[in-house]
Amino acid sequence: MTTRRRFLVGAAGAGGAVALAACSPPAPPGGPAPGCDLPVLGPPGPLPAPGAPGLVDEVWWQSRCAEYLGFATAQGVSPGSPVSIALHLLRAERDPGFTWDVGAVTPDSLSLVTSQLEGWQDTGDFTVMYLHWALAKGRGVLDPGVVTLIEQLLVDFRYRYDDPLPPDRVDNKWFWSENHRIIFAVIELLSGLALPDRTFTVTGLTGAQHAERSRPRVLGWIHERARYGFSEWHSNVYMHLDIAPLITLLALGPDDDELLRAAAGGLDRCLLDLAAHLHRGVYGATHGRTYEKDKITARDENTLCTAKLLFDDLRLADGPDPSGGTVLPFPSRSDAACLGLIATDRYRLPELIRRVAVTDAVGTVYERHGPPPDPHAPIPPAPEPIDGHGFDESELLFWWAQGALTAWQVVPVTLAVADRYRLWDTSLFRSFSSLRTLGSSPALVQLGARELASFAAAGCLGEPHTVTFRSPEVMLSSVVDHRAGDAMEQSHAWQATVDADALVFTTHPTGAPGTKGRGEDSGYWTGTASMPRSAQHDRVAIHCYWPGYQPIDLGAVGLTVDYLDLTHAFFPRERFDEVVQREGWTIGRRGDGYVALWSHRPTEWRTTPVVSSATFTEPFDLVAPGDARNVWVCEVGRAPEWPSFGAFVDAVTGAPVAATEAGGGWSVSYDSPTAGTCAFGSQGPFTVAGSEVALRGGPRHRSRWGEICHLEETFELRDPDTGARLAIDGTTGAREVS
Repeated sequence: MTTRRRFLVGAAGAGGAVALAACSPPAPPGGPAPGCDLPVLGPPGPLPAPGAPGLVDEVWWQSRCAEYLGFATAQGVSPGSPVSIALHLLRAERDPGFTWDVGAVTPDSLSLVTSQLEGWQDTGDFTVMYLHWALAKGRGVLDPGVVTLIEQLLVDFRYRYDDPLPPDRVDNKWFWSENHRIIFAVIELLSGLALPDRTFTVTGLTGAQHAERSRPRVLGWIHERARYGFSEWHSNVYMHLDIAPLITLLALGPDDDELLRAAAGGLDRCLLDLAAHLHRGVYGATHGRTYEKDKITARDENTLCTAKLLFDDLRLADGPDPSGGTVLPFPSRSDAACLGLIATDRYRLPELIRRVAVTDAVGTVYERHGPPPDPHAPIPPAPEPIDGHGFDESELLFWWAQGALTAWQVVPVTLAVADRYRLWDTSLFRSFSSLRTLGSSPALVQLGARELASFAAAGCLGEPHTVTFRSPEVMLSSVVDHRAGDAMEQSHAWQATVDADALVFTTHPTGAPGTKGRGEDSGYWTGTASMPRSAQHDRVAIHCYWPGYQPIDLGAVGLTVDYLDLTHAFFPRERFDEVVQREGWTIGRRGDGYVALWSHRPTEWRTTPVVSSATFTEPFDLVAPGDARNVWVCEVGRAPEWPSFGAFVDAVTGAPVAATEAGGGWSVSYDSPTAGTCAFGSQGPFTVAGSEVALRGGPRHRSRWGEICHLEETFELRDPDTGARLAIDGTTGAREVS
């Protein structure tokens, strides 16, 4: 079996039809959904000051800041980490009695940083963002040689893919994904403002000119997120890297009212998405992009530290009271988002968002993100724009940020741009180099992208619609009816979460369990060889796996696409208090949260060693071998709704459930003890108790706090219990809290 990387590289070799071609069915017509009213806000004003009505309590917030700063600086500075350096500088600035080894920070201690940036290596933009904190806080404190080094690194950095590229250089940075786009724009702005009179090496422009040209990109990204949400939906890896640049801009940026209001509104949207999908501090939702280390335990989520700082709700379900349990410590001593949130008085969390995160109310959150191209549509002489976005080079960043590098609509400009800027030489584009041989025939590449879309689309994020049931005891979240049968490189279709350790999900693996290091994966846990067609109604979800393509081995033309003939579940037995298996069901209890999982195909616990980022003493890999076509059904339960865990087990295992093959796909019926008869399949509608439940369309956000209209930048949400309110008009910059 191939590894995930070989899977993608092989797909790239098939007539240039690289992974990333396809997304999902066309979006419904734009505009507000029926009944989705837009609020009327007053003119934009200054951002509310700390302690203002509608913001979190300032005394409470300062106690949160002090707790994290104490934790982050308790073991001494890491002199090679710009974030650790900045946190120590910040604590010393706030606490005159605090001392630390400032002399440990030298140009030599930053040698790895220097090597990365001088080599134009990937994620260098993250590092530059962190260096801005060390520079801003360290002037007059750090060794002058360190300040000089940082300034020179900013001047020598290449901020855009289309900036001049010396003939003897290769730039391996990835400029295009959703999080990278905002980071590059913010760091270029801040570098220009920090050094306005310096001439930057790559462009010959002054810092002031760099700042001027980057400002529209910052604002453009924020407006896009207001309209479309997040293509990297609910990512427990990359939402952190949307939050960090926005708070960095707010803290270190200029006194520019339009920019600051936009950044504050953008940050509100990030934190609202995080808050609405938290359970006990865990971002335990379906994810557009995530990795093995972030899935096997939430203790490794990139967002966990930020969530703990802001909401103080990170606890295990190991106590008798659902609101109690062991409190987990901060997971990182060098978190850039926490640094920014603590360091600035320009932003405070709205109380409404805090209440969304910590509510004990039982309810369901619905969200919709992003506009897709239709990869299966007929290829006309010229593709029609989608929601006003065409397919020339001016829109390249927009489409590439959604993974559509080789969607047939985008292929011609991809070929032209990759040639013009020598992208084929980079480590990240090298796997796509077979496109070059077809550069004179973009029509052929377009045709290949369309015909091979089912497996040549692994990186394309599409237009996800997510459903997340939340309660104090358990959470269940799915991306519904999303690219069923297609491969996706880093997506996570669904998850049931009881706490940071006790969580359950399924995947269709592209490769066998590997022996790679922490954070790497053969495709056994990361991503999926085929997405299930999923539906969810509150506590119940059905996931129908039926790959839309067959493995292919055409080595002569560079095409190898493979996957395992199984699906499997992550179900860590030792992290539950009880686990029962009966009638095809595996059912676990952790505290007062219950998770029941049924497989149509018989399951078995994998007993051979499986490398993962966590340590287990009991089996955790529940495999349904023999065929990748399978149905998994999940129902979650809460102790307050059942006389006992045994009663829940009896009710679920006694409920009729069946999956049959029909018309080249699945037909499923489950008589849920809580929802009634749920009927679903590989095609057709989803019905619950005889009524159809819509899976797609509708507003950008719908929950107990209100609605956000699809493609509208203005919204108003209220807490029904306290009246706490947040309203934003992204078109004017008005932002109101109360």
